[in-house]
Amino acid sequence: MVGIDAQRRRFGLGRVVADIRRSNPVGYLFTLPYVVFFAVFIAYPLGFAFYLTVHNWNIVSPNKPFVGARNYEILFSDPLFWKALGNTAIFLAVHIPLQIVVALSLAVVLNQQIRGRGFFRTAYFLPYVTSGAIVSLIWLRLYADDGMLNQMLDSVGLSHVGWLSDPRVAMTSIAVMATWKNVGYYLMIFLASMQAIPVQLYEESYLNGANAWQRFRYITFPMLNPAFILVVILSTIGGFSLFVEPFVMTGGGPLDATLSLVLYLYQQAFQFLRMGYAATIGVMLALMIFLVTVIQRRFLEQEIGY
Repeated sequence: MVGIDAQRRRFGLGRVVADIRRSNPVGYLFTLPYVVFFAVFIAYPLGFAFYLTVHNWNIVSPNKPFVGARNYEILFSDPLFWKALGNTAIFLAVHIPLQIVVALSLAVVLNQQIRGRGFFRTAYFLPYVTSGAIVSLIWLRLYADDGMLNQMLDSVGLSHVGWLSDPRVAMTSIAVMATWKNVGYYLMIFLASMQAIPVQLYEESYLNGANAWQRFRYITFPMLNPAFILVVILSTIGGFSLFVEPFVMTGGGPLDATLSLVLYLYQQAFQFLRMGYAATIGVMLALMIFLVTVIQRRFLEQEIGY
């Protein structure tokens, strides 16, 4: 039986090889641009990153001494790395639920026949396509000690809040700002999914006496399961990539309370010129993103039955 299976595999491989030889070689020319793109912008940078993780290179010197697993040993014993990881986890814990709730709520409202619906869709999406640095500078002024938010607190007799100067609330403040900037993108994902739901389902439920909440609970929300999974995964990847906001607004402070993983990677690479160690942080970050997104997808698919 084993011999028959081996013959079948060899026969199948032989057919594949024969089909490739008989195929039109011009077809391979159409794949050449992507092969070049993949080799130059994906395969080579990825391979070079792994190469740097086992070498010590300060970018200004041509020498790259081999250090083996030394960079990984430093990483796991680096308190700032764990601090940055904890800060990123706090950001994700605030940003993802807030972003989903706000985006879904706005999508439900903008899916109705209301006046100025097109204007509001554009208005909510506009911050997403605006430069992150510009948005950060605007919110930096809003969060200032004499900014509009603290002035509003003054007007109702409340004390000032150190939105970016208090380590206890700085990362939460950045998470709120990031939600404001990115919510329009996820709003469009939810809105597009809602508009793909057959209208007949709502008409039949209305005739059967279902109220607005029941229609949302038993029709809209279950039909949004694919979009919900997509939004969670994209929000997680975006949260792990947090850089512009803390870089512009706080520089990672106060007391490293807003130091994200990507910002820490940037500091190690371009401030301290530790390219090998920065590459190690990047590899670990990519591995964490992959593992977290895989776990999220499997968990969500089981929980919501998609």
